[in-house]
Amino acid sequence: MPGGAIIQGTADTSRVEAPVTVRAYLICAFAAFGGIFFGYDTGWMSGVLGMPYFIHQYTGKPIPTSTPYPKDFAISSRDQSLVSSILSAGTFFGAVIAGDLADFFGRRMTIIAGCLIFIVGCILETASTGIGLMCAGRVICGLGVGFISAIVILYMSEIAPKKVRGALVAGYQFCITVGILFANCAVYSTKDRLDTGSYRIPVAVQFLWAIILGVGLVILPESPRFFVKKGKLEAAASALARVRGQPIDSEYIREELAEIIANYEYEQQVIPQTSYMGGWSNCFKGSIFKGNSNSRRTMVGILLQMFQQFTGINFILYFGVVFFESLGTIQNTFLIQLITTLVNVCSTPVSFYIVEKFGRRSILIIGGSCMVVSQFIVGIIGVTAGRPELNNQPATKAMIAFICLNISAFAMTWGPAAWIVVGEIFPLPIRSRGVGLSTSSNWFWNCIITVITPYLVGSDPGDANLGAKVFFLWGSLCFLSVSFAFFFVPEMKGLSLEQIDKMLEETTPLKSGRWKPSTTFASEMGLTEKGATFEEVEQRLGSVSKH
Repeated sequence: MPGGAIIQGTADTSRVEAPVTVRAYLICAFAAFGGIFFGYDTGWMSGVLGMPYFIHQYTGKPIPTSTPYPKDFAISSRDQSLVSSILSAGTFFGAVIAGDLADFFGRRMTIIAGCLIFIVGCILETASTGIGLMCAGRVICGLGVGFISAIVILYMSEIAPKKVRGALVAGYQFCITVGILFANCAVYSTKDRLDTGSYRIPVAVQFLWAIILGVGLVILPESPRFFVKKGKLEAAASALARVRGQPIDSEYIREELAEIIANYEYEQQVIPQTSYMGGWSNCFKGSIFKGNSNSRRTMVGILLQMFQQFTGINFILYFGVVFFESLGTIQNTFLIQLITTLVNVCSTPVSFYIVEKFGRRSILIIGGSCMVVSQFIVGIIGVTAGRPELNNQPATKAMIAFICLNISAFAMTWGPAAWIVVGEIFPLPIRSRGVGLSTSSNWFWNCIITVITPYLVGSDPGDANLGAKVFFLWGSLCFLSVSFAFFFVPEMKGLSLEQIDKMLEETTPLKSGRWKPSTTFASEMGLTEKGATFEEVEQRLGSVSKH
C-alpha cells in the first residue's frame, strides 16, 4: 500500500465483513498448537508419579514383586507436591514477564523465546535421576510454558475474525486436551519399563512440540494490532491482509484497520503510558464498580482464571492415578486415567459450536452448574456406598462416571471459555499485560492447589486423608465460580475487540447479551468524516502517546 494511501472506515456498523478464509483458520489452528505444551506438561506428571521404576529411582525403595503394591511404595506427599507444583511457579513468572516482552519484541518472537526456554528445561528433566535436577528442569520448563500460554491466547485473539474468534481460541483448549492425551498415551506405553526410559521417554517427547511451534511461528505473520501499537501502520495493513486473506487495498482491510487505529487512539487518550511502571499501573486504573474501567477488566481476568482452577479439574489431571488407586477396587488405574483424558479430548470440540451459539457467559454458568452437581454426587457416593473398605465396584464405577461427566462439562465450557474471555476483555494499550496477569493468576492458583492437594488426599502421617470427600471442596468452590460468572462476566459473542470496549462502556454483564453496536471508534475519531493518510494517522498516534 503506498505511503500516502487513505485509511478510511465507515460509520455503518452493519457493514459486510471480510469472509473467514481457510488461511485464517489455519493460522489460528497452528498458533493453538501452543496448547500442546500446556496439556502435555500437565498430563505426564500424573502417570509418572505412579510408575514403579520412577518411585524406586526417586525413593530408593525396592520394587515389590507382587501387585497391588503396598501403600507405602509411593512418592511422599511432600515430593508429589513439590515436583508437581514447581512447574506452576515458573509459569507464573513467565506469564508476567511475557506481557512486556510481547509489547517490545512482538507476539511471535515472545512465543519463540518461550519454545527455546522450554527446550532447556526439558533437557534437565530428561537427564534427571533425582528430585533436585527434576525440579530445576520443571521451573525452567514452566518459565517457557508461561511465555507460551499467555501470548498464544493474546496472539490468537488479535488475529482471529470476530465471528469465529471464540471457536478458534477454543482450539487452544482443545490442543491442551490433546496434549494431555498424548502424555497419557506416552506414559501408558512405558509405565511397565524397569529402567529410566519409563519416565525419560514421555518427558523427551516434549522436544517435538517445541520444535514444531518455534519453527512454524517463524513464517506466520505478526499481529496487526501489535504493529498499530508500535505505530507501524504499513506493516499493520500488510499483516492484516495476510491473516484475512484479502488484498491489502481492499475495503475490508481499510475498514478493519481504521477501527483498530481509532480504538487505539481513543484508548491512548484515556490511559496514556508515560513510564514502565505507569504502564503496569494502567491495568488497575478506575473503579472496579465501573464496567469499562481497566481495574474492573483486570479483576475479571485475574479472578476468572482463579475460579477456573477452583473447579478442581487439575485434581484429576495431576493426581488421577493416585486417587483412583486409593479407591481400592480399580485394577488398572492408568487405563482409567487414559479414559478420563479421552473424555476431555472428545468433549472439547463441542465448545467450538456452543461458544458462538450460546455465548461465553451462558456456557460458563450452565457448565459450572453441571460440574457442581457432578462433584457433589461423587462426594456423596464416596462417603457412603463407595467407601474403599466396602469394595463396592458398582459404586466405584458410578463415581468414575460422574467424574467423567464433570470433566466433560469442564471441557465444553470453563476450559475454553475462561481463556476466550481473557483474550477479549482488555483494550489494546494494556492487553498484553492484562492477559499476562490473568494467565499468571491461572498458574499461581494452579501452583497453590497442586501444593495442597497431595496433603488433602494423602495417607501419610499428618495428611488430611480426605479421599472422595475432597469433591465436596471442589463442588463448593465451583459454586463460587458459577456465582462469579453470573455477576461479573459480560457476554462478548460476535463483537470485535474494539466493539467490546463500547459494550463495556454502555451496559452491564447482566444485560450485555442484548447489547448491539450503534457506532464505531473510526467514526468518533474522525477517520470516516475525512480521509487520513498513514503519515497523518502516525503523527496523531505519536502526539497522543506523548501526552
